[in-house]
Amino acid sequence: MICFKDITLEDKEIITSRIFPNDCCNCELSFANHVSWRFLYQTKYAIVEDFLVLKYLSEGKEIFMMPIGKGNADHIVEILIKDAESQDIPFAMHAACHFVENQLSDEMRERFNLMPNRDFFDYVYLREDLATLKGNKFQQKRNHVNRFMKTYPNWEYKSATPELIKLCIEKEHEWYESNEDYRHQNIDSERQALLYAMNHAEEIGIKGGVLFVDNNVVAFTFGFPINHKTFGVHFEKADINYTGAFAMINNMFAKDIPEEFIYINREEDLGIEGLRKAKMSYNPEFMITKGLLTIRS
Repeated sequence: MICFKDITLEDKEIITSRIFPNDCCNCELSFANHVSWRFLYQTKYAIVEDFLVLKYLSEGKEIFMMPIGKGNADHIVEILIKDAESQDIPFAMHAACHFVENQLSDEMRERFNLMPNRDFFDYVYLREDLATLKGNKFQQKRNHVNRFMKTYPNWEYKSATPELIKLCIEKEHEWYESNEDYRHQNIDSERQALLYAMNHAEEIGIKGGVLFVDNNVVAFTFGFPINHKTFGVHFEKADINYTGAFAMINNMFAKDIPEEFIYINREEDLGIEGLRKAKMSYNPEFMITKGLLTIRS
């Protein structure tokens, strides 16, 4: 039986050292996500023959994630299957479809059913696209940004510092208390993850950006590198009373993200129609097809 360990802030190096060199850029692989959402998913990890193995709870069911490491993962998956059998639980593994194709042999893949779920596909963009908004396909986004700058000439963008993060926390509490629609969006879990990330920003190593109008916080965003070429944007909040605030913080943060990152992963849409439309409107470079693997009967 594999000895899994609860994820803590102290595990950052051992986890990121396995993930960063890898080309798989699922948002679920971000250490910031792991540690901020562990209260909900009870995510645990283990190192098995130098592969990183993760598992979490979803609707009360234990689910593994595709092992992260160098080379073929057939043997590690066999170990996970035996671990599930030893606990008398059904084996299930969440993974990106292309990663399964690259890391498992044809023989191993034939043992599984793969069930892609469109609601959980990641949207991945070129960082340069979101930073420059060049070309006809971004004309509408450029219009939103230009309109914001003209409407609010006293705007300012700043990279997040500990002092600014405190302002963001205060602003989030203010929005929550004053906006009934915001409170009724079933966001309690997201708020808990967001507040944990902001309160432990330095230990996690998250990067953020803050948008001001007349020295008042109107939007903020936070993210973390998923791997060596992909940066994940995990939280983004804006005051909807400021037209174009979401477009503006998106654009400014993309400019602020180091150029070493080719891609920006803005996560899934969860099947929410408005969110899907908004994410598609930014013209993703590609989407990460993800789904659940179960053993064929």
